[in-house]
Amino acid sequence: MNELNRNDLELEIISSQSGGFISANRNIFNNIDLSGNSKFILNQAIKGTPMLKIGDGPTKVMLVAGVHGNELAPQIAALNLIDYIYDLDLNGKLKGTVYAIPFASPKSTMENSRYLDGMDLNRSAHLPHTVTNIILKKAKDLEVSAIGDFHSSAPNSNPGKEGIFCTKVPCSKSYFIAEHISEKVGSEKILYPSAGVPFKGALEDEANLIQIPAITCEVLSAIGYSNEKICKRSYLQMKAFLEYFGMIDYFI
Repeated sequence: MNELNRNDLELEIISSQSGGFISANRNIFNNIDLSGNSKFILNQAIKGTPMLKIGDGPTKVMLVAGVHGNELAPQIAALNLIDYIYDLDLNGKLKGTVYAIPFASPKSTMENSRYLDGMDLNRSAHLPHTVTNIILKKAKDLEVSAIGDFHSSAPNSNPGKEGIFCTKVPCSKSYFIAEHISEKVGSEKILYPSAGVPFKGALEDEANLIQIPAITCEVLSAIGYSNEKICKRSYLQMKAFLEYFGMIDYFI
């Protein structure tokens, strides 16, 4: 069921298995700008995975953060982006429709954990009824043009640097989206020849395998930590993703 806040922000809970109190994770809550939209989203996230619809244009994209709950910067950046594109939409300047999922697994975020009940959601998008599988099905049903999945990576992990995972097979548009973001933001392209290798079950890979162009953007951050500079990097990646599809007129 869709719910509206006082500003008519449209929100749907797409999975009830993942609800959590974001405010219990002080590492993320202390960095959130508590706008009217953010307060509404945090309250609804108690019920499960929130998906917001902003805009009503023919070009449709999906933006996802928080697949790993302890990767904080993209989740904070997603809330900031929602406020930004909401204001654009109010002024008739958003060219398209954005489906934004700022907290894929609020329970994982609450617990500052990579996992949801022991499951890595970025290795389970191919498994029925998992949160990321539900997200993937939503993207397919909504006929979105692309999915942007936003993460952070700790030093000495994989990739351990700021970058954009993409592929050319079977969905070459993944590469061109990554190339655009790389040129705009300076994030390194990380190209894999074929989707599903070596990350079977990743949301990006499973989307590319069914011909929904997708990329995974990473910023460099210690796990369970964030600051304004790191959030800004993720935010710029998100804006560059939208700019690729002509949904915003300017980048900065």
